[in-house]
Amino acid sequence: MDADDFLANRFEEHRTHLKAVAYRMLGSLAEADDAVQESWLRLSRTDSAEIDNLGGWLTTVVGRVCLDILRTRTSRREAPLEQRLPDPVVSREDGGDPEQQALIADSVGLALLVVLESLSPAERLAFVLHDMFAVPFEQIAPIVDRTPATAKKLASRARQRVRGTVPPPDPDLGRQRQVVDAFLAASRGGDFEALLGILDPDVVMRVDAGAVAAGGMWTINGAAAVASQAANFRRFSTTYTVEPVLVNGAVGLVSRENGQPRSVLSFTVADGRIVAVEILTDPERLARLSLSAPGE
Repeated sequence: MDADDFLANRFEEHRTHLKAVAYRMLGSLAEADDAVQESWLRLSRTDSAEIDNLGGWLTTVVGRVCLDILRTRTSRREAPLEQRLPDPVVSREDGGDPEQQALIADSVGLALLVVLESLSPAERLAFVLHDMFAVPFEQIAPIVDRTPATAKKLASRARQRVRGTVPPPDPDLGRQRQVVDAFLAASRGGDFEALLGILDPDVVMRVDAGAVAAGGMWTINGAAAVASQAANFRRFSTTYTVEPVLVNGAVGLVSRENGQPRSVLSFTVADGRIVAVEILTDPERLARLSLSAPGE
């Protein structure tokens, strides 16, 4: 094995971890892949003999690449929180492959990723690297061109904004599924009172239809408003088939029409009630998720 093959093999040992970092930073699976690829290119142009800790070095590099991407978004005056939901990681209820499991470890649900979109690029990097991957502030500081003390303040500020916005989900998938099944049954039956009993009073529903012409992305707040919107789910019983799945490790649904995916629904369940619902209906993004039908 020559030196290039040896370096490539060492990089592959870290690929899954690097993609997990990039996904939390960017909320985009495609951009996460691009960031990981860029980290490989930078490694291939570097004298690896001078790198004492390859894993730490790569984490720093992919963090820097993601920070550049986030700053580019900001400079273009894009508003990710208003324009789109983060990409969901969809798997069968019996679990996903190791890479999927790494991507969604530590309860990185869609609702939490939406909150991370509201942070500044530097805050998001400091929070993700330190709070999710235990990277020391001494290592984070040069990425954001700050002192370690300032990097710590960035993470603290981000933590304060994140804390309390998304309640910890129920860790029991069976209980989650019971609540979601009850929600679906009440929606199909148009049982408004039952829906109110299942929904947290402050529930938030986010719907991402993609292009502005198709409706863009909008948010519905409060149990009464979400219950009224859920009445539209009646068509699930006549037009769509519904497949139970896991979305970012939590209970979710994929709806299909004539075998083609029409939506991915993610639910955050806490204390026996639904506190957040994310619905992706954008046809282009659904196609990129490669949602195979059951049995395929």
